[in-house]
Amino acid sequence: MPLLTIDQGNSSAKIALWEGPELIDEETFQRRLRHHDLEQVIRRFTPRKALCCSVTGTGSEMVRHLREAGVEAEELSSNLPLPLVIDYRTPQTLGPDRIAAAVGAWSLYPGRNCLVVDMGTAVTYDVVTADGHYAGGNIAPGVGMRLRALRSFTARLPEVNGYGETPEFGYDTMTAMRAGAVRGVAGEINYYRSLLPVDTEVVLTGGWSKRVGSFLDFDVTIDSCLVTKGLLSILLYNENLSKEQI
Repeated sequence: MPLLTIDQGNSSAKIALWEGPELIDEETFQRRLRHHDLEQVIRRFTPRKALCCSVTGTGSEMVRHLREAGVEAEELSSNLPLPLVIDYRTPQTLGPDRIAAAVGAWSLYPGRNCLVVDMGTAVTYDVVTADGHYAGGNIAPGVGMRLRALRSFTARLPEVNGYGETPEFGYDTMTAMRAGAVRGVAGEINYYRSLLPVDTEVVLTGGWSKRVGSFLDFDVTIDSCLVTKGLLSILLYNENLSKEQI
């Protein structure tokens, strides 16, 4: 019976099924998950364990629904045993997606310093140290949010899509806004990288990662499944703990 991971973001959700470390199936929904979606997954795969990560406040509801169907399910939080030490002063306020992405980066680069950048509705910058500590991070508006804010909070700036010509310096209002948003995030990544050891691995994920990553002049890892991989690592970590306690 497989393991199930659920990553519910603000605008999309990703379900993945695993046999140990091997991915056997995955599906992305461009919306919030519904009970019907979970019921279909349960009927098709009969997962034995699940770990849910939700930034929309629906995690406990998903867990309840899975448990009612006989799945041993948990919602990710800082209270769950983790392969990283959380140094955040208020770990209970740390988003589960940030925890999962940090663990995902650590699973890719164990023993290395990592800057983890998750670019969705918001963009988060999180630091994992070489000795396995989540050291903290920052939160900023994402590319789309920056462009929408410029449109919403000014009198005359237009609505602009984040894809299109993005020169170093805009030659009209639309390219100026687009370059300011997209290259602004790229500049932030450059800045935070400059604060860390020179051998730090930069790992990008989220819907804007490929777009923004193309404006960086150093090597990065782009992994659209970073949160999912982190959820799996946490599930396997807890399974191993349970076996050691027997």
